[in-house]
Amino acid sequence: MNVIFISPNFPSHFYNFCDRLKALGANVFGIGDCPWNDLGDNCRNSLTDYYYLPSLERYDDVYRAVALYISKYGRIDYIESQNEYWLELEARLRADFNVRSGYLPEELENVKLKSRMKAGYSRAGVITARYVPADCADICRQFVSQVGYPVIVKPDNGVGAANTWKLSSDDELERFISGKPEQPYIMEEFVPGHIETFDGITDSRGNILFCSGQVMAVTPLDMLLGNGENVSYTQNVQQTDLSEIGPRVVAAFGLRNRFFHFEFFRLDVDKPGLGSKGDIVGLEANMRAPGGYIPDKMNYAYNVDVYQIWAESLMFDENRSFPEYHFQSYVTHFAQSDRESYEHSRDEVFGRYGNRILLENAPPSSISGGMGSHVYLIRADSTDEIWEQAEFILSHKSEQS
Repeated sequence: MNVIFISPNFPSHFYNFCDRLKALGANVFGIGDCPWNDLGDNCRNSLTDYYYLPSLERYDDVYRAVALYISKYGRIDYIESQNEYWLELEARLRADFNVRSGYLPEELENVKLKSRMKAGYSRAGVITARYVPADCADICRQFVSQVGYPVIVKPDNGVGAANTWKLSSDDELERFISGKPEQPYIMEEFVPGHIETFDGITDSRGNILFCSGQVMAVTPLDMLLGNGENVSYTQNVQQTDLSEIGPRVVAAFGLRNRFFHFEFFRLDVDKPGLGSKGDIVGLEANMRAPGGYIPDKMNYAYNVDVYQIWAESLMFDENRSFPEYHFQSYVTHFAQSDRESYEHSRDEVFGRYGNRILLENAPPSSISGGMGSHVYLIRADSTDEIWEQAEFILSHKSEQS
């Protein structure tokens, strides 16, 4: 099997996708904008061959790199990246080189445009927030008069919570209207809830080979609009209603041999037109691995290797290594912000939770806005323990300190 992986070095732990494929006997060809000598040993060792380009934004250059691989190694079976930013590049390359193992450009709108995602959720019987295109001032004003403030405005084709705003007044609405970017935006009613996810991997028939879920106590938008702190943890999704709702959504979107990451709101209060407290509302659909450290959190929480499961789904169309899996423990991503001073030092955090800490590092500045400036992944046996950890790790220094 020949697999091209776009940007195998970013994020830095994504080399694991390549590593597992290569270990199973696949040829894994990287195309990236990082020089070979700067990739790091783990990434270099995970690749059969590598083509360096100063930029991946120039399609003709990437096209030539794929053509070179084909001339050297033969037909390509998969073109992947597991990165939202490169989904359109993947699709265009598949179309141009007749690679039929993933989304093609004409199929991608249904899973890239936030307005089109709503139709997929609807097919699964999951309600979504009301919305309108945000390119007409009168329509925006009329929508606000219907649903009230606050409202959310975001790019129809966007990544995560980037370039998303929460508008809470007429003044903020008029500022948005007067300064709206040229790209298409949508305006949604505000959903008073926290985010829960349904994540996993399917085979070529759409069967779910593995699934898990996250609870985002701080939403990505709140994290970007706030001080950059975060608390999100892996939950036992098999014991929630998402174990029934999630597979319906996977089927509605027709996933085949894909990692998936579906986001839902869990209502924290009753919301007329949406549901009662505790109900699920569809948010976004992502046809790639969940971002940040979520794959690693899934591994720790279930004692599996999702990189291996994904590789086996491509190579063998089954989950050979972990056909039976069970939730073992909560794993929480605690994110500190470089805009805050904390009551307890790193040494104190390790002194208190050392045997529970699974990972600790500082993400690159290019992605720290969505992940935090200083990250801990910590194991817990209960949600009460999670919140005790949060209080200790995220406690700010008082002004008197």
